[in-house]
Amino acid sequence: MRTSVTFALAARARLAAANRLFPVVLTAVFLAGCQSTLGPSEPLDTTKYTIENTSKFELLDQAAQVSVTCTGLQERILPDGRLEVVANVKNRENHPFQIQINCVFMDERGFSTNDETPVRTLTLTGNSTEAVKFTSVNNLARKYTIRVRKLP
Repeated sequence: MRTSVTFALAARARLAAANRLFPVVLTAVFLAGCQSTLGPSEPLDTTKYTIENTSKFELLDQAAQVSVTCTGLQERILPDGRLEVVANVKNRENHPFQIQINCVFMDERGFSTNDETPVRTLTLTGNSTEAVKFTSVNNLARKYTIRVRKLP
């Protein structure tokens, strides 16, 4: 009989300790889930396979650096020898805005081929990604830089 009383008292003590500890653990879990960030959030799209390629993507102003990212670049040589580039341009903000974008093509040594696309105005809706295609006018282009500026 004494063992069952001791067992019952020990069980009651463990239950009382658990009841005192439960609100503390619950509060810690709740507070750990609350987090605030300063500045823009990181893009949700992965750049795991495109980090090297996105160095050809130039953001010309501070507003573009905060609001725009490139999630991937694809390039290919067309059958006639011209270079075609597709850039995936992502809006990192929740609201729409406009950017100006163009592409400067260069030869294999990095010198201009006098082939620069006209500046396009593109509207990016909130958190969207748009594919923008550029094609060189001659078959000398082998490198390029895509330039982006955010409109006020």
